[in-house]
Amino acid sequence: MSSVSPRREPILRLALPLLAAACLLGVWQAWVTYFEVPAYLVPSPWLIAQTLVADWALLGPALLVTLKITVLAFGASILIGTLIAFVFVQSRWIEAAFFPYAVLLQVTPIVAIAPLIIIWVKDPTWSMVVCATLVALFPIIANTTTGLRSINPGLADYFRLQGASRWQWLVRLRIPSALPFFMAGLRISGGLSLIGAVVAEFVAGTGGTGTGLAYQILQSGYQLNIPRMFAALVLITLTGIGLFAALAALTRGVLGGWHESARPLH
Repeated sequence: MSSVSPRREPILRLALPLLAAACLLGVWQAWVTYFEVPAYLVPSPWLIAQTLVADWALLGPALLVTLKITVLAFGASILIGTLIAFVFVQSRWIEAAFFPYAVLLQVTPIVAIAPLIIIWVKDPTWSMVVCATLVALFPIIANTTTGLRSINPGLADYFRLQGASRWQWLVRLRIPSALPFFMAGLRISGGLSLIGAVVAEFVAGTGGTGTGLAYQILQSGYQLNIPRMFAALVLITLTGIGLFAALAALTRGVLGGWHESARPLH
């Protein structure tokens, strides 16, 4: 495999996905135009873009609502998940007793419990934040716990030899060892926060609560306004891509100077 210049790598990382997207959109536009596919079945990319501009007064505030729920849920999952992981690494018995309940959060369908949460939590926004937090919580717990336990045996022996305190073990050994795992958990949890927010909005929307982009998708479906539905889907997709890109950039900034996973390609 030919080497890639460090200066060209960021350009290629951006240009290649954009080129692939342009090709796919071109094929989509040509297929819809050539076969004269009705807009109520599959709208063209150009019509979706026009709808996005025309309906921005409706979709823009909905996007802000979805972003607010996503960011609050993501922040809550980071805080709660990290604290739980630090508790788990204090004792194998604590982890053995409570980790299965963390797994239970992951395997329980949020669609099944979201209506209950919306009933229990009176405020609609915070009820959706709770739902999205439950979806995004497990990757933080699992990855951070694994990282805090994945310390180099040689370094562990050195710390024992030096009589390091529990605080020194945590700050100088466990946390640096856990950072790559933690950053990977952030990238997963960020996307899951958005998914959880959208699912919670769907459930709240079926109850008549006007919320974010998912509610606009529901309303567009009821009204057979398929271009607006696709426009809302595009905004959700772009939000997810932007969130992942931001977290990937954060990962490179945190790990790029010392960890193999964030080093440039050669």
